[in-house]
Amino acid sequence: MTEIRATMKHIRQCKMCSRGTRAFFAKHGLDWSEFLRAGVPVEALEQTGDAMAIQVAQAARAEQE
Repeated sequence: MTEIRATMKHIRQCKMCSRGTRAFFAKHGLDWSEFLRAGVPVEALEQTGDAMAIQVAQAARAEQE
């Protein structure tokens, strides 16, 4: 099974901005550069417990279905 990764496409799809996303990544110790290059595993977003991060993870999962 292929790992599902959220990308900037999913951030924009959820009507969120890159500035806020970058701050979120810093707050949660997630690698912003890696995210821009290859996305982030949806599980990493879900583990934060943040409602907006979970929304982005759901958008990425929905795309795979």
